Amino acid sequence: MPVTALRARELGADVGTAALVVAMLGLGMLVASLPAGAVVARIGERTALLLAGLLDAAAMTAAALTDSVVGLAVAVAVSGSAYTMFLISRQGFMIEAVPPDFRARALSTLGGSFRVGVFVGPLLGALLIRTSGLPGVFWMAAGLSVVAASMARLMPDLGAESRAQEQAAGHASVRSVLVAHRRTYLTLGVAVIVLGASRSVRNGLLPLWAEYVGLSAATTSLIFALAAAVDMVLFYPGGWIMDRYGRAVVAVPVVLSVAIACLLLPLTSGVVGVAAVMMLIAAGNGIGSGIVMTIGADTAPVRGRSQYLGGWRLCGDIGVSGGPLLVGAVAAVAPLATASVVVGVLALGGTAWVGYWTARLDRSRAVNRS
Repeated sequence: MPVTALRARELGADVGTAALVVAMLGLGMLVASLPAGAVVARIGERTALLLAGLLDAAAMTAAALTDSVVGLAVAVAVSGSAYTMFLISRQGFMIEAVPPDFRARALSTLGGSFRVGVFVGPLLGALLIRTSGLPGVFWMAAGLSVVAASMARLMPDLGAESRAQEQAAGHASVRSVLVAHRRTYLTLGVAVIVLGASRSVRNGLLPLWAEYVGLSAATTSLIFALAAAVDMVLFYPGGWIMDRYGRAVVAVPVVLSVAIACLLLPLTSGVVGVAAVMMLIAAGNGIGSGIVMTIGADTAPVRGRSQYLGGWRLCGDIGVSGGPLLVGAVAAVAPLATASVVVGVLALGGTAWVGYWTARLDRSRAVNRS
């Protein structure tokens, strides 16, 4: 992500245009969420993982070769679309592969593996930039996507039987699945939007506040790296807690930690305070690794599952995209400290919503088990 913005600048984009190029990843994800669910339903998770990896490799190759900002923006959007298909496919595969009693641990570990990649990727990219410039990072991304696609090819096609049954009965349309499960989307789906927005707030708010109080870019980067380490340490305990005590006990801290952190942030004025706030958010985010996928797996129907997960992915993408937009909108009309407090108050309201509906889900799961 940082390299995308830098590459856009290198190709002649101004700061605003470079930010727009980066935003094309989220736009590609948003646009592709529902169509990707329909595609996965027809071709299966294993084939979709393979195609998504190859499509992303092609997009990253184009990003490495292009000499235009528009070309880079298109490549990034295609990469986002491929990424959405990859996310839906891997979630569907895990639903088939893992018994329900171990579901949260499996999906939190899956989320943890993503966190490891996010931590290691920029380190490898930094090494490549020294030897081959910014395009080298996109070549690396293309190569790793081919590796991911190749690994997916080795996986068993666990959903073949259920897919054949659905095909015989007639594939459910995306619209019919969304309508049939509209109450879930309007309750737990909104909770997922709140979770996504809470997680993405730190990417917009924390760097701005760090700059406001005079921290250097290197110091801010180090704080984010430490936060990423906290994320990685907590993902498995979070999954164990979810399997043992339910989803609410993990979902609530994700949003509540952001609410408290945003309310405390205006009180900080140095590296220790900012780092403490960041660690609080990282702890909540880390323990909630895999929570969105787990709730989606809990509520996904047997028939029309991939279409349903496409809608679920859309909810998550709306939240991830909406968090930074919320920070930017409030900060545009009020001081940054006020924006932080406003976001904190809204997050408290979101905590109540998430807690209520995930607790209802836990009670429903308990009744079904008994």
